[in-house]
Amino acid sequence: MSEWFLQPERLWLLLVVVGLAALYVGLQFTKPRYAVRFSNLALLDSVAPKRPGWRRHVVAGAFIVAAGVLVAAFAQPVMTEKVPSERSTIVLAIDTSLSMAATDVSPNRIEAAQAAAKEFIDKLPDQLNVGLISFAGSAQLLVPPTQDHAKVNQAIDGLELDKSTAIGDATKLAVQVIEDQARGTDGKKVDGAVVLMSDGETTVGLPTADAIPIAKDAGVAVSTIAYGTQDGEITVDTDGDGVGQRTRVPVNVEELRGLAEGTGGTAYTAESAQDLRSVYSELGSTIGYDEQQQDVTYRFVGLGLVLLLVAAGFSLRWFSRLP
Repeated sequence: MSEWFLQPERLWLLLVVVGLAALYVGLQFTKPRYAVRFSNLALLDSVAPKRPGWRRHVVAGAFIVAAGVLVAAFAQPVMTEKVPSERSTIVLAIDTSLSMAATDVSPNRIEAAQAAAKEFIDKLPDQLNVGLISFAGSAQLLVPPTQDHAKVNQAIDGLELDKSTAIGDATKLAVQVIEDQARGTDGKKVDGAVVLMSDGETTVGLPTADAIPIAKDAGVAVSTIAYGTQDGEITVDTDGDGVGQRTRVPVNVEELRGLAEGTGGTAYTAESAQDLRSVYSELGSTIGYDEQQQDVTYRFVGLGLVLLLVAAGFSLRWFSRLP
């Protein structure tokens, strides 16, 4: 009970409310009966005032429920609610290797990824700094952490594909960006996180495994999204003669999972555009927001007042008096 109320001992007052309800019910069966001395019962029925019947029970019920709700408010109820995270920086790293042109995700991997990433950013708290890194043969910081989320979305629209995949370099750069952000706030610790999406594995630069201790030592968790299917294919002109060759580009789930688990992040997989949107939605609720116990006394007070006003309104309308 203490998890739901700050002052649970005050709920004993509900016994008073229950007592009032029991007293009201008891009175309905103990009203005095009077003998009827009237020769014409039909005439009596036409001239005698009608009894309030069920209406009086509605008024009494609303009043008793209102009293119960106000007692609950007096006990200071709390609820777990999502509030904007104290985390100040999120760096989004998006794979822009040629394999992102595969059409196993409609219309293709990169276009679906761009749309989902922008939806993710739009749902983040406005005060959260968001940075953007793209990585193919190397990792590039396209947008330093900023609260101008529209600027990040614009950069996402302009992503271009290139050869190779540098997951390790992207992780290292993302960690450096977060650390630079910390130095830019007079050395205060910045609680940053990285969301890295890739459809492949490291082929150039720093091995993914070597990037894990870098992020771990900095205290930066890297959540990864393994994006695409095992059946993805692209057309590659290897000889430069304009004749393309079909090449399989399956996603490496294990490498990305190792990066996430090694840094304290969470590993996700997405095999479709809808999967990717769902993953980003879950990430937004876990990275962008925290769950905290909030005092919601005002809600109970408001409900109690509404019920009292309802009871008063019905009583005035039906009986021309307050309950």
